[in-house]
Amino acid sequence: MKLQIAQTDGQNTFTAYGEGYVSVNAVRYSSNLVALPYSLIPDWTQASFETLSSADFETLALLDAEIIILGTGNRLRFPRPDILRPLIQAQKGLEVMTVQAACRTYNILISEGRKAAAALIFS
Repeated sequence: MKLQIAQTDGQNTFTAYGEGYVSVNAVRYSSNLVALPYSLIPDWTQASFETLSSADFETLALLDAEIIILGTGNRLRFPRPDILRPLIQAQKGLEVMTVQAACRTYNILISEGRKAAAALIFS
């Protein structure tokens, strides 16, 4: 699906998504990715959803973002509460949704000037 985006002044935005991929500024990615308004972290983890660990969330806790949107693939899945401690300690918000919903939500939040990051898991 191709996304229509409001003016974002050179920020990273999701421009499309489909089965097993997303596009950021028209560049296609098919592996785990973190998107922030002015930076990307390709392959932020090698974990699948089932093997996510607190170390993966430690990386996210260090980001300059108020809210982390975790995209969990094509279906909504919630991470185990014990691995979320780094986000709780850093006082970061977490929203969990499908990758497609995470892309749309991230675009809306950054267009509003919010400090958001989208962390996407494809497996």
